[in-house]
Amino acid sequence: MADYYDLLGVSRDADADTLKRAYRQMARQYHPDINKDAGAEDRFKEIGRAYEVLSDPQTRGRYDQFGEAGLGGGGGMPDMGDMGGFADIFETFFSGFGGAGGGAGRQRRRGPQQGDDLRYDLTIDFDQAVFGQEREIRIPHLETCTTCSGSGAKSGSGPTTCTTCGGVGQVRRATRTPFGNFEQVAECPSCNGTGQVIADPCSSCGGQGVTQVRKKLRINIPAGVDTGTRLRVSGEGNAGLRGGPSGDLYVFLTVKSHPSLRRDGLTVLSEVKVSYLQAILGDTIEVETVDGPESLEIPAGTQPNSVLTLENKGIPKLGNPVARGHQRISVTVTLPTRLNDEERGLLEDLAGHHSARGEQHHHHKSGLFARLFGQR
Repeated sequence: MADYYDLLGVSRDADADTLKRAYRQMARQYHPDINKDAGAEDRFKEIGRAYEVLSDPQTRGRYDQFGEAGLGGGGGMPDMGDMGGFADIFETFFSGFGGAGGGAGRQRRRGPQQGDDLRYDLTIDFDQAVFGQEREIRIPHLETCTTCSGSGAKSGSGPTTCTTCGGVGQVRRATRTPFGNFEQVAECPSCNGTGQVIADPCSSCGGQGVTQVRKKLRINIPAGVDTGTRLRVSGEGNAGLRGGPSGDLYVFLTVKSHPSLRRDGLTVLSEVKVSYLQAILGDTIEVETVDGPESLEIPAGTQPNSVLTLENKGIPKLGNPVARGHQRISVTVTLPTRLNDEERGLLEDLAGHHSARGEQHHHHKSGLFARLFGQR
């Protein structure tokens, strides 16, 4: 099965409207009644399956994280019971000419309508991304009006049937063309297709049934998140209309950089500088990790640009924080730019010791060498 986003020709961050437009365009192109090419019907079914999954935030989230395996099997065309995608494409073909598709789409609007999903961008520190944290945020969203309980009408009154369309939600207009007269069906401008109007609107929400509220939320950021991680908070989007369910809140994370640590997947990368004497003789130094200062052994004879490892000091795996990566530490060996006379003499003797001519001086100078290399 091809990637669902590629099937619809959209990016992975496409919003609901973009998905719907892409689905309608692709479905028209490959509909079996229009496209008689071999394989068109199979492509049409794949497009329907892709839209079925991506149009639902919950199944889309599982697909984004786990691919086809996260959908628990299944497949095929969307459920004909809810007429979701098919109503959209049917309406595209036949609306405007009095066809049944246009009516089906508008009747669906008159019932309960789910609230919009919301996006919230949150920036967190490097350490908070590594170990997780509970954060408090404030989001502006629409909530059901408590004064009118979402009806939009003043207490003691309610919606009445729209007199423009007689409660149908649509009006018919005759259009004259060179090919004859056509009767076009359009959404009723008085009631916006709902079939009802509010004669005495609620003063708190202006008849909308929802009000803008700034809400305080506590969200749990799990260990191991990274820039681009998306957290879903169910039911904290905008309130639905006419008794419909609320949308969801999606929190998109951005992680601040660390002064000395970098991240590559589950691996933490860092650098450390040691003197040439530490590199030659070895040493134990203190380095920074996500868990705080840790001891690192520099083996004797460490070469410049060597990479040393601190195991289990990396990033916890998202969803399984017990599994952690490692920290990789690049070693830079620094050389002195200036030497005093005693240091220069000792190094020259050492250089001579490593030549055939210098072997005779080895025992005489060993005490001086110990003094120099002992001061690391």
